[in-house]
Amino acid sequence: MNPPATAERILRAARVLFEREGVAAVSMRRVAEAVGITPMAIYRHFPNRDALLKRISDDSFQEIAHHWSARKDGGDVIARLLAIQRIYLDYALAHPHLFDHAFSIRREDARRYPEDFRARRSPTLNVAADVVLEAQQAGLLRAGDPWDLAMTLWAQSHGLISLYRAGRFSYDEREFRAFYEASLARVLDGLRV
Repeated sequence: MNPPATAERILRAARVLFEREGVAAVSMRRVAEAVGITPMAIYRHFPNRDALLKRISDDSFQEIAHHWSARKDGGDVIARLLAIQRIYLDYALAHPHLFDHAFSIRREDARRYPEDFRARRSPTLNVAADVVLEAQQAGLLRAGDPWDLAMTLWAQSHGLISLYRAGRFSYDEREFRAFYEASLARVLDGLRV
């Protein structure tokens, strides 16, 4: 088995720093030390720190989209909508720094609603919108723009997670998860036909 290419080693080292200490920890010097190369060698693979951070974010979007896609087919469509929201919560709690950078920090390259989403440029919300559309076609959710409904569900999930992570709940994680589930169920009940 061949060792990973230098670019892959750079990404892995940067992600470890990112996950452990946050975006500020990802310096070219620290990444280079972790990989065993010079800081200048990184620039052969990534033109600058922003490109390296963008790649980490893009990879994290793809990870969550992959998990969501695995849950989008078969079975009860409403249960699948809840399942992908659970995955979002799991991701946020397991990878808080990546979650913040991907979904909570203002970035110039961030996708904008509605144009980028309706153009299917969001690997994550594409999955949710597809399941919403399926639920609408099955007569389970009210008519309307599936992107708007998917964004409503995402905003609910994201808002709850952000408030929890900011210490606005006195719940432990188990209690918060129960509240999160109940809250999403209430929103979905309001969107049902």
